[in-house]
Parts: sequence; C-alpha cells; structure tokens
Amino acid sequence: MNINQESDYAFRIVLMLSKEGLDNKIDAKSLSEKGNIPLRFLLKLTRKLTQSGIVKSYRGVNGGYSISRDPKNITMKDVVEAIQGPIIVTRCVYDTKACSANKSGHCSIHKALCNIQSKMIAELESVNFAELKNDPW
Repeated sequence: MNINQESDYAFRIVLMLSKEGLDNKIDAKSLSEKGNIPLRFLLKLTRKLTQSGIVKSYRGVNGGYSISRDPKNITMKDVVEAIQGPIIVTRCVYDTKACSANKSGHCSIHKALCNIQSKMIAELESVNFAELKNDPW
C-alpha cells in the first residue's frame, strides 16, 4: 500500500475545506493556490471527493467547494479510499486465489500481512479532520 501524491493532495483539500467549516465554500483557483496543487489535478481530485460524499460542489459564477459533513466524521481512511480505492497491502489479502505461492491465503505471510493491513486501516480511521484542522498547516 502506497499513499500516493493524489491522496496527499486530497488530504490538503479536505483539511483546507475543514478549516473553512460546513457550507463555507472556496473556489477551485483559491484551493489550488493555497494548497500548492496544480489546478487540473485539483479538479480531478475534487470530483472524486464529491462522488464519495466528502466534498460538496457548487456550480456557477459563485461556485466552489465545501466540506459536506462535520470534519470529525471524516477520517484519513475515508480520503484515501475516495482517491485510491480500498486499502490493500497485497493482492492475496483480498483475493486468496491470487497467491503466487499457491497457498490460497493459508500461510504465515498472509496472516502477518492481514494483521498489518488491519492495523494500518485502524490508524487511518483514528485520525479525523476535526483534530487536524486545529493544528497549523
């Protein structure tokens, strides 16, 4: 599992919007400049965040983006999954038939990786944006 640049930028977007509060919108250009995110990339990410229900999108001259729910109800896990899909350490964890050792998920490595994945998910779930928005960025 690699938290990629897309997720890093998405964290920034969600944090900036969380700092603004519910229903306070920011236009894409301002988000791009403030977050140091290329505008075209930002638009791609806000589309994914909107589809996942984390961000609201407003069209028109006074359009922009806002956080869609209380930041305490948005975790880092939510953002990673909105951008990258399910958090999976290795493919044999989600598909035992994909085991290259032909063990069908019944080996000590599989068990260890499942444990690592569970811990990673729990850690990402434990951090919400209400906590993050109060710290300097």
